[in-house]
Formats: sequence, structure tokens, C-alpha cells
Amino acid sequence: MPTPPNRGTRIYRRKRSLLLRLALVMLLPLGLFLWAEHNLRPVILAMAEAQARVLAVQAMNDAVFEVMREGGVYSDLMHVVLDGEGRVSMMQANTARMNELATQAALAVQKNLDAIAEAGVEIPLGAAFGSRLLAGSGPIVHVRVVPVGAVSTEFVSEFTAAGINQTRHRIFLQMDATVQMVIPTGTQTAAVSAHVPVAESIIVGEVPDSFVDVADTEDMLNLLN
Repeated sequence: MPTPPNRGTRIYRRKRSLLLRLALVMLLPLGLFLWAEHNLRPVILAMAEAQARVLAVQAMNDAVFEVMREGGVYSDLMHVVLDGEGRVSMMQANTARMNELATQAALAVQKNLDAIAEAGVEIPLGAAFGSRLLAGSGPIVHVRVVPVGAVSTEFVSEFTAAGINQTRHRIFLQMDATVQMVIPTGTQTAAVSAHVPVAESIIVGEVPDSFVDVADTEDMLNLLN
């Protein structure tokens, strides 16, 4: 007949069982956290990047609109000279005005991006599971959107046919910026660009392949497609 366990053995077994349960209770949340961090972090960052891109492009468009509203019509940016027969003989860029507008736009974009960084973006945790039922549910994950480096700006020109012996000349402001999405467990960087039209005009007559009468090649706006 087996000997029943003594009182000390029973107490030891109870303590061991209790410790195992406590360890399981402590390890389960840790395991869930590690699983969520590994599987949900890329999804959350990708969703945050998508929102950040929309906000950043909107910030760029708003900045250009604000700057150009204060003065930036076609005649301020380009000077078209006709010859005696009414043909376009020269197109000269007002580079001083263009540089001024580009600088103002870059500063305005930076200010708008700083405002986005202060507010950040919010992702419902349920949306990270890819379920429509859970898309708007769960705790909110706050993602910081931090501008990285300076905003670069460049004027770009485009010619398109606009009718018989007519050419539409459009001037765009190309803007590029870099933003970084930041959450406690990781970061992700994205390049954001916007191609914003700022002025256009219909030119009657043949448009030359290039224009001259500038002090330096850096003063010329590239007008070739």
C-alpha cells in the first residue's frame, strides 16, 4: 500500500502549482505583446504612412496655394518676346521671382508639416487586423509623423498643343519632402512628392526649342519636354 504524501510534500506541490499558474499569467500577456508587435507593427506603420502621405501632399498643395495667391501669375514668372512677324523669339524666366516663390513655398510646406508632426495620426488597433467589422474598434495607436530634412522645391515646365499654331505652357512647382512615422516599437520613412501647377498661358505662334538672353545657365528654366 503506497504511503500517502506528507503535509510538507502537499504544500510544496501547491506552491509549485501556484508558481506555474503565476508564471503562465505573466508570460501570456508578454507572448501576446510580442506576437502583436511582430505582426501588427508593419501594418500599423503602413497605414500610418498612407495617412501621412495624404496629409503631406495636402500640406504642400495648401502651401503653394497660399503663396501663389499673394502673387504669381504667368507674366510674373515668364517674359515672352515676339519678333517682327509675331513669332515667339525668346522666353525668359524671371528667376528672381521664381526663387522667391520657391523659398516661400518651402517654408510654408515646412510649417504645415510641423503642424502635422504635432498632431500625428491615429490608427484604431482593430483596423490593423484587416477586418471590416473591427476597422474602427479597439484602442487608438498614436503615430508621430516627423519631417526629416528640408523641403526641396523646383520649377518644372510643360508644353502641350492647344490648337492650330497654339501651345499651352504650364509651370509646375515640384516639391519633395521626407517624413518618418514613429511608434514606440519602430519607425518607417517615406518620401513624399507633389507636382502642383502654379501658372499657365496660351502662346500663339511657334515656340522655340529653347530660350536665350540669360546671365547664367542656372538662371534658365528648362522648357523642354
